[in-house]
Amino acid sequence: MNHFALTIVGRDRPGIVSQVTEILFNQGCNLADSSCSILGGQFTMILILGHPEFTSRESFGEAFKPLEDADLTVALRVLKPGGEIRPQIEGDICMISVYGADKPGIVYHVAQVLGEKQVNITDLNTKLVGTEERPVYVMVIEAVLPEGVEEEDVNTWLAPTRDELQVDITVRTIPTVEL
Repeated sequence: MNHFALTIVGRDRPGIVSQVTEILFNQGCNLADSSCSILGGQFTMILILGHPEFTSRESFGEAFKPLEDADLTVALRVLKPGGEIRPQIEGDICMISVYGADKPGIVYHVAQVLGEKQVNITDLNTKLVGTEERPVYVMVIEAVLPEGVEEEDVNTWLAPTRDELQVDITVRTIPTVEL
């Protein structure tokens, strides 16, 4: 099976996921992993997909033309073997929530502290909520803690950032559940 990363970006409207997945289904693709979100009015989608015979963008022919005709940007990247496999990331999973007045640098400062401490960010989402007069910036991070690092350690590391940016930062470990 050959694997690809497919990225779709365009003005949000109902039906994009249906249109994209119909094309992929008709091409004989298998979806391995996906993420979709609305970012500032733009729908964004990234998919890891596989196909038993296709080896390049050219293999898909004009399959993505209806998306491009609908004013969506389509980017397809061929993955090297193993690029589709979810890495085995060892460590406890934690959720880090940040709330505060919207200002530049919130993502950078929090990510900088986590990166310096070798905390692996596996998912990050931000939204601007509240009112136009009182906007509130919300960031939710899923991260994997290195061995020996506890929730309290992350709270301690982020305390100076919390104080400097005047935001609320909450860290909580997610218990691992075996099915």
